[in-house]
Amino acid sequence: MIIGNKNFDTDNHTYIMGILNVTPDSFSDGGKWNDIDRALRRTEEMIKEGADIIDIGGESTRPGYTMIPAEEEIDRTAPVIEAVKKRFDIPVSADTYKSAVARAALQSGADMINDIWGLVYDKNMAGVIAEYGASCCIMHNRHEAVYNDLLPDIISDLEASVDIALNSGIKADKIVIDPGIGFGKTYEMNLLTLKNLDVFKSLGYPVLLGCSRKSVIGLTLDVPADQRLEGTIVTTVKAVFSGCAFVRVHDIKENFRAVKMAEAVR
Repeated sequence: MIIGNKNFDTDNHTYIMGILNVTPDSFSDGGKWNDIDRALRRTEEMIKEGADIIDIGGESTRPGYTMIPAEEEIDRTAPVIEAVKKRFDIPVSADTYKSAVARAALQSGADMINDIWGLVYDKNMAGVIAEYGASCCIMHNRHEAVYNDLLPDIISDLEASVDIALNSGIKADKIVIDPGIGFGKTYEMNLLTLKNLDVFKSLGYPVLLGCSRKSVIGLTLDVPADQRLEGTIVTTVKAVFSGCAFVRVHDIKENFRAVKMAEAVR
């Protein structure tokens, strides 16, 4: 698939999406990159370490997060997106579930929208993405962790989101799906989803895994967010062996090396 001006061989390689949170309150790196100079320095570092795409977010979506107005989210993200696109030749994803923020991001040069609500939170989101011919990552989410049958239910929800995308004019080759580790799932559900990552390829779209430093790792290892690198690397290796096209991570260099080694073994 093509994101921005880059061609991604999603059938044969796992690419690194580097996380750039321009927020004061993200669960593991809040406040570290929330001015343009620091954001640009971090982007440059991530590119040198092997990032293939940069995912820029302006609202923390950690458990129990406080929603901020779209205007504030735009003020945080749009200038950074514009600066990154001006300085670096790398695809940029905007992490938002609000269509107004997505529109501002795309106007600022973003190539992709990464929606944690799979296009269902904001009914205008899919139309905005289609209007700009952008790519999108459709993540699975639910308000409550209540399922009849976990994996079939996740797949059914993702299929409904994909239908929204296609019916709104988003091209099939612009769609990535994400099973949504840490969103609308219990600890055990997150582990079961990770164990069965390969089933999501049945939908026929590239799969992104976003598990970096998440609570499923913290609960398993009983460590805080800044000590979850090894656990994250295990999920990255699992993603490679399950055929995932992207891993969304904080620690680029270590996960890049893990992907390279896992691909060599595979």
